[in-house]
Amino acid sequence: MAAFLPKTLAFATCDVFTTERFAGNPLAIVLGADDVSDQAMQTIAREFNLSETIFVQTPDDPAHTAKVRIFFPTAEIPFAGHPTIGCAIHLATKAQPSGDFDTDITLEEQAGLVPVRVWRKNGVTRAEFQAPVVPFKAEQGTTPEAEVLARALGISATDIGFGEHSPGIFEGGPRFMYVPVKDLTALAQARPMEPAWSQAIEIGAVDNAYLYTPSQTGFQARMFSPTAGIPEDPATGSASAILAAQLLAAGHLKEGETQLTLTQGLEMGRPSQIGFRARVKNGALDAVFISGSAVPVSTGHIQAG
Repeated sequence: MAAFLPKTLAFATCDVFTTERFAGNPLAIVLGADDVSDQAMQTIAREFNLSETIFVQTPDDPAHTAKVRIFFPTAEIPFAGHPTIGCAIHLATKAQPSGDFDTDITLEEQAGLVPVRVWRKNGVTRAEFQAPVVPFKAEQGTTPEAEVLARALGISATDIGFGEHSPGIFEGGPRFMYVPVKDLTALAQARPMEPAWSQAIEIGAVDNAYLYTPSQTGFQARMFSPTAGIPEDPATGSASAILAAQLLAAGHLKEGETQLTLTQGLEMGRPSQIGFRARVKNGALDAVFISGSAVPVSTGHIQAG
């Protein structure tokens, strides 16, 4: 039975990690959600049926911009990148609908405080957030062998890995299984294959696989999470942030700052461009930043009852 909604709720949708509508990752932003129950939020997220829906509430600390709750169609999650970018841009542009600007926003997420810088220049609005948790090697799960991953993804075991990059599981709020693949051909061929997929994610104690391979600007990626209601995600900001730990383990990040661009969603016809910036001090990750644009698509209301 659908949960009762206490009032009419305004919402907006936008496409994130793109400057063009109908590309990137679509997001639903539900406003004025202070009195909405957990059950109702989950019901609304399932109704939108996007990879994530974000609910905006009054912050616990008035010095912050907003408290937010983020939901998959199937469950709440502590942190996610494209809702953070999209929501921050929505709130900033609502406050300043025209002209160039540069402002700071702080979102209270379950994973912690997320500072976001939002700016508009020459008609393009972008945002950059600092990951609330510095990613680290996962404490749960075992990385499946290449043969197991190959069966789960419908590719060859020889397609798994390149250079010093091998599969690993890392977390920073959410937890992701990272699978480097040797080239764009293998990346395009990959897809979850049962029953091997369920076996692989059980071994890894995850519900996803993030695949990546070298590109001209950094890496091209795909992210599958069918058991979370996301057959494939056009852009995954949280996985992009946590990728920093995977790249550090592979020796790809050097002392100081590394910047690159992650491309995702091409195989889905929703190309996404994700800015990645990681800082390493004394051989350890110090901070990770993810950036991108968002464009508005629609507005409306969800009726109570």
